[in-house]
Amino acid sequence: MELKNLNQIEDKGAEMRVELLRIGVAVLFLIGIMLFLGITKANLPNQTFLIVSAVIGGYMALNIGANDVANNVGPAVGSQALSLTGAILIATIFESSGALIAGGEVVSTIKKGIIDPSLINDTDTFVWLMLAALLAAAIWLNIATYLGAPVSTTHSIVGGVLGAGIAAGGWSIANWAVFGKIAASWVISPVLGGVIAAIFLYFIKHSMTYKEDMLAAAKKIVPLLISIMAWSFSTYLILKGLKHIWKVDFLTAAYLGFGFAVIIYFIVRPLISRAARSLENSKVGVNSLFTIPLIFAAALLSFAHGANDVANAVGPLAAINDALSSGGIAKKAVIPIWVMMIGALGLSIGLALYGAKLIKTVGTEITELDKMRAFCISLAAAITVIIASQLGLPVSSTHIAVGAIFGVGFLREYLKHTDAKRLAEIRIHHENLDPAKTEAFLNNFKKANIATKSKMLAELKEQARHSETDFTKRERKSLKKVYKEELVKRSHIYKIAAAWVITVPLSALLAAMLYFTIRGMLIP
Repeated sequence: MELKNLNQIEDKGAEMRVELLRIGVAVLFLIGIMLFLGITKANLPNQTFLIVSAVIGGYMALNIGANDVANNVGPAVGSQALSLTGAILIATIFESSGALIAGGEVVSTIKKGIIDPSLINDTDTFVWLMLAALLAAAIWLNIATYLGAPVSTTHSIVGGVLGAGIAAGGWSIANWAVFGKIAASWVISPVLGGVIAAIFLYFIKHSMTYKEDMLAAAKKIVPLLISIMAWSFSTYLILKGLKHIWKVDFLTAAYLGFGFAVIIYFIVRPLISRAARSLENSKVGVNSLFTIPLIFAAALLSFAHGANDVANAVGPLAAINDALSSGGIAKKAVIPIWVMMIGALGLSIGLALYGAKLIKTVGTEITELDKMRAFCISLAAAITVIIASQLGLPVSSTHIAVGAIFGVGFLREYLKHTDAKRLAEIRIHHENLDPAKTEAFLNNFKKANIATKSKMLAELKEQARHSETDFTKRERKSLKKVYKEELVKRSHIYKIAAAWVITVPLSALLAAMLYFTIRGMLIP
């Protein structure tokens, strides 16, 4: 007993040392920001305030890396297409590349137009507002990461700007029409992502895994799916990931993406055919064909995320820097390279230090993922963003990815429940027959494809009709009580949904409190 207690103490001590190391690295990153600006911005009148703002911006970037990046690589890790270390390495490289290459030179000072900056005439007030919003969003992301809840960083900063803006300029400063659209996205994003992911998984099951010769079907379908992925991702990257360095309209991006997809189709078709020759005719064999596409999907999603969401970390900081340098308030602010570097490094360091927790939550704790399911989730994420962008719907990449995971899980539940009811129905039909014949029929039914299963059930019902038998009340009751296996963890649904709902109001309330605190400290 004493030895067991000693081992537990040692384990706790090891965990504490690792946690202290993580905190130490994060603190060193923030100290590095302070030293860098202390040297390079020595002649700036508001140097101290800029340093404080940059440190908070770095803290925000760390939290985005810890929380939001998991959505891009979590499914690949959960399906074992990537190891946790490999996923973190890929995400770090491509998130940083996306931020630095395609992150843009100019950013909107007021994210999503949630407040009207023209109603704030005082530069100091604007700077305090942005600082409070940035700090509130960062704190909430930190709390959400600790709780293991993937939340939207965009919604966090929007809530922060809304709350601090109302505190600074009153209720009339808020653009409530924009806020209504953002609130609608709490439902639109996960539902749209879940439906699209479920449709793709249903198609894969019916076109491949429900066939007797799965590999023969896979040779035809997998190249098609990969080309669809190439089309959606290339269009997505042209529209979203590269919009700051090459801006094109949707049709041009779609045509270019389609051309790229056709090329990819003719490249991968012989490769898939060759790979299938050495695989077994099973779901495991078909699953392995999705490994490389999933790795590419994780990398491309990370690049696009770095290009888009780095603004959540550095946008308010860029706005503060612009206001302090120019002494005015602008709707657009130039992002200096040092600000972009803080965002890119913060994302990478936050992911490396604390990203594992949310990656595991997204990849393994909501529902069980194999490579086909993870592929559907990644594909749904890209397609949903494209559709929503063209419809003018403000959606969250976090909500889309997590919603897609839920969609895949609920489809699996439905299919398993339906299959269990069919098997129970067959057993009731054969209740008075030889048990050996019943089991033989069940075995043949399980091995049959969809068309054969439908034919077998139709014949069974026809036999029952001619024999003038029908389900008794007891039999119908027993069919309804077929055990429904839960393949999606309900506790995670409630926790994540609750976190999503409170993100904007909580960030807003926290930002308002921080604004009054900062204002009270800085006004003589």
